[in-house]
Amino acid sequence: MTRLPYLKLVLATLAFGTVLSVVMLIPNWFGEEGSTAAPEIDRLLDVTIILSSYIFAGVCVALGYALIKWRVKPGDESDGLPIHGNTKLEIIWTMIPLVIVLGLGAYSWIVLDDIEAKDNDAQIINVYSQQFAWTFGYPEEGNKWSEGELHVPVDRQAIFKLNAQDVLHSFWVPEWRIKKDNVPGITTEAVVTPDKIGHYQIVCTELCGFGHATMRALVVVESEADFAKWVKGLSQEVPQTLELTADQALKVEQEAQAKEGGIGGSGVDETGKDNVDQS
Repeated sequence: MTRLPYLKLVLATLAFGTVLSVVMLIPNWFGEEGSTAAPEIDRLLDVTIILSSYIFAGVCVALGYALIKWRVKPGDESDGLPIHGNTKLEIIWTMIPLVIVLGLGAYSWIVLDDIEAKDNDAQIINVYSQQFAWTFGYPEEGNKWSEGELHVPVDRQAIFKLNAQDVLHSFWVPEWRIKKDNVPGITTEAVVTPDKIGHYQIVCTELCGFGHATMRALVVVESEADFAKWVKGLSQEVPQTLELTADQALKVEQEAQAKEGGIGGSGVDETGKDNVDQS
């Protein structure tokens, strides 16, 4: 039986994996960092890239060695020896991925737990998403309302309460790294501490209809004084309809239609049935 050159295979894997890791770490995959969470998430990605590089290198080296060492000789048309499996090998190649996946899962858990820890002075901001626009409410500032423009003070944690008025949307500011789905009927949370003054964009990353690509909003990270000045200039409060649940909104709509004699006075409500009492 041919004895495998383990040392050479390991050295080849380490060399190829190291070169691959260096090449893969050169690009700045996520771009500019704009929150305290960004470095931790980028580091998690780097660790994953390095591990993946060495795994890929190990597979390539083993495959390359097998192709060269046991290649078919010219004129050999036999089927080769039958393979009956190798329990020890199967246990090894099952346990190694299991340990790697569990390790990355534990590391991800620690990172997520750290970046979602809430500060005592965190600012609550309600985010309302609907086809194809973003609006924002500031409950601690008299429930002031802003359409299409989100302002937050720098170096202060913001807890975004995410609401969807119609279909699934997803809140994402690339420089903050945090992305969270807005789900109709429930309120989800995204915790972010912006640490760099500047202008950014909210991007909807959940396909939500024909206008999905245009569903963006301006994000302004500014000093506490500039934020206070801006929010003071807001004149509108969050419309009551945005703060209703889907069932509550439907009930309000039905009551309004009943008073008006159905949709446009037709006697037919939004269910399509002639349910309106016109007595």
